Order: sequence, then structure tokens, then C-alpha cells
Amino acid sequence: MSYSIGEFSALSAVSVHTLRYYEKERLLIVRRDTRGRRMYVPEDLEWIRFIRKLKETGMPIRNIREYATLRYEGEHTLSQRLGILLQHRRRVLEEKKRWEANLANIEKKIGFYEEKLSGGGGKNPA
Repeated sequence: MSYSIGEFSALSAVSVHTLRYYEKERLLIVRRDTRGRRMYVPEDLEWIRFIRKLKETGMPIRNIREYATLRYEGEHTLSQRLGILLQHRRRVLEEKKRWEANLANIEKKIGFYEEKLSGGGGKNPA
């Protein structure tokens, strides 16, 4: 089973423009039919979803490209791919800590405003 770029765009919720960009950046290698038309397969859908998760968690395109290249080279690159994901996980966890600290500060400020608006006192937490 294969899909045209339009069908695959609708199925994956990724624009045709973005699919072409991913191909240009070598994040996605797409098969072509005898006329040169792109032919997406079901496995491409899972790969696109994973690319989007990497992007959503802040992985730079160059790192996704490196991971994609290794992925297409085969199973002998598993340890290298694992290394990329472990490094990315460390960055995501560090970013999560920063977000949690920032959220705690916002929560403090919200508490201050809620207390002030309800007629209470309260010292401005900045």
C-alpha cells in the first residue's frame, strides 16, 4: 500500500510543503514510482510522527538529520541512534526543570494577585 503526497499529507496532518522540506533536508527518503511521483508507505507515517516529536521537544534539524541518516543505514547504527536520543533526553530534562521553575514563579505571582483581589494583603513576590 502506498500514498500520494496529497493523501499522505492528509493522513499525517503534515503539509505538502513540510513533507517536501523533510525530503529536501534528508529527514525522509521517499520512494518514487516509474513516473517519479512520491510514494509514501505506512512505515513513513510512524517515522513522520517521530520526527514531529523530536521537533516538538526542541531537537535541532541537524540532529534529526543525523539520526535519520543512521536510521536509513540500518540496524548496525542502533548504538549511535541510542546515543543521540540519550543526549536529547538530557537536554529535554534540563529544559523541563527550567519550565518547572518558571511555572512555580508564575504560580506565586498568580497567588499574589488572587490574594490582593480577594481583599487580602500580601507581599509582592516580584
